[in-house]
Amino acid sequence: MPYKQIMKDLVEKVPGATGAIVLDWEGEAVQEYCYCEPYEIRFVAAHQGLVLSQLRELQQTGQGGAIEEVVVTSSDRSLITGCINQDYSLMLSIDRSCPVALALHHFRTTITVLRKEI
Repeated sequence: MPYKQIMKDLVEKVPGATGAIVLDWEGEAVQEYCYCEPYEIRFVAAHQGLVLSQLRELQQTGQGGAIEEVVVTSSDRSLITGCINQDYSLMLSIDRSCPVALALHHFRTTITVLRKEI
């Protein structure tokens, strides 16, 4: 299954989702699907990739288990970022009206699908 279709399926299943993007280890976009300007989600995702990278470094010092996902909530949206594998991550942007637990359920299912594809 192509990555674009996987991203589309995730965004369409999550109410209030504005976009999803797969990033490589450098924070570069591999594939995205969004209801916004692609540059916007790429910019936000690159910064989320830096956060995830910093958390991974912290984890390597023995300060906690392996990082699976990070949820950042602002006044208007939440960003869920998680590890697909050592080299790739997924970010989902959702409106604050979306229940985070529901978004996490679909996010985790998508991570499983992506792990099989990559």
